[in-house]
Amino acid sequence: MKAPLPRRQRILALVYEQLVPPENAGEAEAATAEWKTEYDVVSTLRALGHEVLPLGVGGDLGPTRKALEEFKPHIVFNLLEAFDQVPSWDHNVVAFLELMKVPYTGCNSRGLLLARDKALAKKLLSYHRIPVTDFAVFPMRRRVRRPRRLAFPLIVKSLTLDSSIGISQASVVETEEKLEERVRFIHESIGTDALVETYVEGRELYVGILGNQRLQVLPIWELLFTKMPEEQRKIATERLKWTLSYQRKRGIVSAEAADLPEGAAARIRDICKRVYRSLMLSGCARIDLRLSDTQGVYVMEAKAKAAGLEYADLLQRIVTLGLRWEPTLPG
Repeated sequence: MKAPLPRRQRILALVYEQLVPPENAGEAEAATAEWKTEYDVVSTLRALGHEVLPLGVGGDLGPTRKALEEFKPHIVFNLLEAFDQVPSWDHNVVAFLELMKVPYTGCNSRGLLLARDKALAKKLLSYHRIPVTDFAVFPMRRRVRRPRRLAFPLIVKSLTLDSSIGISQASVVETEEKLEERVRFIHESIGTDALVETYVEGRELYVGILGNQRLQVLPIWELLFTKMPEEQRKIATERLKWTLSYQRKRGIVSAEAADLPEGAAARIRDICKRVYRSLMLSGCARIDLRLSDTQGVYVMEAKAKAAGLEYADLLQRIVTLGLRWEPTLPG
């Protein structure tokens, strides 16, 4: 049996090397800084009584290994979603921590690998009879040929990148010509294979989940488009996600989902727990869904991040889950 850990833990916070918050930074300076999230995490963990060492990570894991040996953290708080600017390598950092036998926050390396590849994730979910949209992958340097089962309208995305990168109103296509044009844009401008899936008109929902074996489903949240013109699609575009002025102009807000159809909330919670277990996730994750106008629920993707609690409580819960996770046990 493991010895009980002290209430005050040594926490190594892994952040992007350009986003290490200055040691003497204050809330006013952090409010408009690129490193605001990193500052919030570090300062909140310190306010909870923990000893926190932020470490910038670039394309070399040597400094991380040195910090593990010298600082001897009880746990690593992982804020990385890429390694060496390659998003699909994020699971390798976690795998390294597993090999070093150091507890960490967030999802395990296997779950990250499965969730990152949207096509593979959809295949696994389909196998488990979890509702997903029809889709096809269009590899780079291949001719665009739409399978007959894929009916317009369609939405074209990057196969591996998230954060709405490459998504705009032009991503929803209704003709062969526009499909080929948008796939080419993903290939040439984004630099990844393209994922093309049936477009579902409906409500954009997000569900956070915390846990390892026992799961806590957080309240269902919805992205609201209160001032969006009728002719535009209600989708989370890259511009919408990252431009505050555009959010204000279009009345983009998120809030707990209200007026869900009878039985929908329970169905959504059950689906999200099944997604979490099917993709072998752990720690925390967010499941993105669409509730269609005909009340069908479709899983769009799973992301290894979560929100929905009071901030300090959320961080402490994530730390506790990381300390309890045993990556050598069957998932």
